[in-house]
Amino acid sequence: MKLGVEPVTKLTTNTRLDRIEIKLDSLAEAMVSLARAEEKMTGIKEDHDRMYDRVNRLSQKLDDIAGKVDDNARTVQTINKLFWVAVVAATGSIMAQLWM
Repeated sequence: MKLGVEPVTKLTTNTRLDRIEIKLDSLAEAMVSLARAEEKMTGIKEDHDRMYDRVNRLSQKLDDIAGKVDDNARTVQTINKLFWVAVVAATGSIMAQLWM
């Protein structure tokens, strides 16, 4: 009777070990997949950080440009006013010369 029991036990043990080995292989594949996903997430985070810094720099440049545009607008307004003062003064002096 011991002969009949031993082969069944060996077969069952081998089957169990094979299943455990298959499960370990699938766990190893899952760990590799997780590691790859983590690497991708790290890369995405680094890209996000670089883009965030770039957007911040562009925002600062836009703020600088907006300040320069405001300064230029004030200068143009002043020049425009001076131009019209000169036109009125020239017109006034021409009219004064014609009437006198």
